[in-house]
Amino acid sequence: MRGLNKKLPQRIFPLNNQPLQLILFDCDGTLTDSHGAIAQAMQKAFTDHDLAEPDYQDVLGIIGLSLVAAVEKLAHDDLDEALTTKLCESYGSNYRAMESSLALYPNVIETLEELDSRGYAMGVVTGKSSRGLIRVMDVFDLQRFFPVWRTADICTSKPHPAMVNECMAEMGAVAANTTVIGDSRFDIQMANAASVRSYGVSFGVEPAHILKAEGALHVFDRFEDILDKYPKL
Repeated sequence: MRGLNKKLPQRIFPLNNQPLQLILFDCDGTLTDSHGAIAQAMQKAFTDHDLAEPDYQDVLGIIGLSLVAAVEKLAHDDLDEALTTKLCESYGSNYRAMESSLALYPNVIETLEELDSRGYAMGVVTGKSSRGLIRVMDVFDLQRFFPVWRTADICTSKPHPAMVNECMAEMGAVAANTTVIGDSRFDIQMANAASVRSYGVSFGVEPAHILKAEGALHVFDRFEDILDKYPKL
């Protein structure tokens, strides 16, 4: 399973014979205000199986990893395969029950529309499952912006560079013209591993100083501030 659209829309091709400029966004904590729901769903998954509830901040610290990796890290790898599977299933059920309360951060749609009009290609690289990401894109009408995406169930999870590398290959982009934007250290580490630029956002799970320490070139306090780094092509 690859990008959402098999045929890429005409607008994503390079304009004025310029190399394609690709922006890859994280989802949870960058596009969607969802980290609170993620933490609550994960805590409940553990208590559903009579396990100690993980600390809220510890759960925030694993957002961006694949679900299995997140569960194993929170449990300190002290789980058998069957219990890991049950925890993942419980988390999924808990999270889906909360999805109706999720929202995009302010001005996400308007900013994506402006980036699109300025000639930038965009995609999503996320620790969510493909089904989870498709639900988000359906609810908020985001498919039109993202002809390419990778999720943790179809690609090696962050901080491995595979998500970025595969998106670049599919779109015909090169590292020098690709940027990752995310809210966690895993996003920045993934960008570093793929040798692409990275920017952070301060309204997700990690404070600005952590993102900058990992190598983010700049950290945005509002989603619309992203436009300052992307002039019209």
